[in-house]
Amino acid sequence: MEQVLSMKGGNGEQSYANNSKLQTTYLYRSMPVLKQAVLDFCCTNLPQTVTIADLGCSSGPNTFYAVSEITSIIYKRCCQLGRSTPEFRVFLNDLPGNDFNTVFQSLPAFQEKLQEENGPQFGTLYIAGVPGSFYGRLFPSKTLHFVHSSSSLHWLSQVPPELIDKANPLINKWKIFISKTSPHAVINSYMTQFRKDFSLFLKLRSVEIAPEGRMVLTFGGRRTADATSDESCLLWDYLGQAFQDLVAEGLVEEETLDTYNTPYYEPYPEEIQAEVEKEGSFTLDRLELVPLPWDCVNGGINYDRAVTAKEMAKAMRAVNEPMIRNHFGTDIMDRLFHRFSEIMAADTKEVEHVNLVISLIRNA
Repeated sequence: MEQVLSMKGGNGEQSYANNSKLQTTYLYRSMPVLKQAVLDFCCTNLPQTVTIADLGCSSGPNTFYAVSEITSIIYKRCCQLGRSTPEFRVFLNDLPGNDFNTVFQSLPAFQEKLQEENGPQFGTLYIAGVPGSFYGRLFPSKTLHFVHSSSSLHWLSQVPPELIDKANPLINKWKIFISKTSPHAVINSYMTQFRKDFSLFLKLRSVEIAPEGRMVLTFGGRRTADATSDESCLLWDYLGQAFQDLVAEGLVEEETLDTYNTPYYEPYPEEIQAEVEKEGSFTLDRLELVPLPWDCVNGGINYDRAVTAKEMAKAMRAVNEPMIRNHFGTDIMDRLFHRFSEIMAADTKEVEHVNLVISLIRNA
């Protein structure tokens, strides 16, 4: 999974960098929780070097957003309190397939912008890339002070194993994700995989984060215990329908579709609370639900449904293309996402996109 789960790199028309308005909005709406967590962190005994990690940094305009906010808030708060400002060590993490070249090429402009916004006394950030899965160890023990992650933890470490068991796989017929027609066993396999992954994520970070260190995590979620609700599944149903149409057209084999499953899950708040309490290394400081309009992919501009559908098709393609290409090949991409936009445009549902924002404190 590490080799195929990545956003579409580069700066082209179909790249993630140019089709991540939805993720930008998630970041912007999570800022009140992030800012309060940073201010609370400033009330502790700050080390001479504050080490920050952004997990699932991707590439494009969102990569440095949280890092910029965290470092600027700490710097300005220290200046207000007359305290010496720490140096900043920043680790940008994503899977090995991430477009780190684009990230590194944008570093000089980012550093210059920080200097302009904070003044000449704002020091250099010491930034390094860390390729690897956050479902494994990434850093030495007790070296991190602040961890951020946005639009990443809804991705699972793997497709639930019950769905890829070669001897007796569960079949989620005609679907690529949880749906109202999915067998209960399929739904439970996704729930179990998420809970296992999230618990592992907490356990690993508990080793790497120093006592009283902070984490702010933002990821897709839902407001109901029903994992098949439209706010979690509607876009995936559109994409599944597009795949079905390609099967009908003879462009995709039915068996190939039945063996493709998306490693994704949107939890509801009670699941998060339960896993944090069960793992035991962190205190849940805040948990907020952030609903966004169905057409927020437009970046706040009001378009008709057909245009919104085209924008959502580009956003879905930027996120899913590497995985789909690995399973189905490259020839179907244009037709698949054109059909996705047609299906979405023809529907009348306007379902909000829900995000969860959680703030955690590492127990002493």
